[in-house]
Amino acid sequence: MKHITVLLADDHLIVREGFRRLLEAEADLVVVGEAQTGREAVALVRKLHPAVVVMDIAMPLLNGFEATRQILQIAPETKVLVLSAHSDDEYVAHMAAIGASGYLVKQNSGQVLVHAIKEVANGHPCFSASISRRLRDAERKSRESGGKAAKPRSPLTAREAEVLQLVAEGAANKQVAAALGISIKTVEKHRQQLMDKLNIHDTAGLTRHAIATGVIENSIQVTIV
Repeated sequence: MKHITVLLADDHLIVREGFRRLLEAEADLVVVGEAQTGREAVALVRKLHPAVVVMDIAMPLLNGFEATRQILQIAPETKVLVLSAHSDDEYVAHMAAIGASGYLVKQNSGQVLVHAIKEVANGHPCFSASISRRLRDAERKSRESGGKAAKPRSPLTAREAEVLQLVAEGAANKQVAAALGISIKTVEKHRQQLMDKLNIHDTAGLTRHAIATGVIENSIQVTIV
């Protein structure tokens, strides 16, 4: 029997433990690793080359959007299945544009997750029923209007996206430099490039942008009033 190797990426240990127990009950699924940050997920994909990554969006240090983008660059054969509490059209469209193979909401049953992992591993896109309906409606409206659905693109480089998240999470330049293994002067350069590209001129503005675009959780918003 051919096994499907799976990497779990979610910042909540209890969630990963539950997923692991669920998946390991399947004879053809093998959980080869767990990541609690997006950066750890990227590193483990580079090391383990799993068939499927089950990816949350809201994670510290590196969010699911940027982690997915980096994973598909270093391991294009790996499939990313998003499993998130967020089902906003913008989130779904962003992940689909990046190249995610599927998108489920955490309200789905465990068996839906098992089925989705097997589907994406075999090259078949798999989305929650409600998300599939919205995607079909959006595609139909686009055809009827004679246009093409716009694909959201980040104007930021991978490194700039990492700096943005760390800054928005409250890290000082020295902490960002240590986390990314770069100099403080390089961090300052990236921050300035971020502000120039986004036309934002202070840290609070960067944090608000990060919240609005799903880079970090809404709960951080209370610190920037």
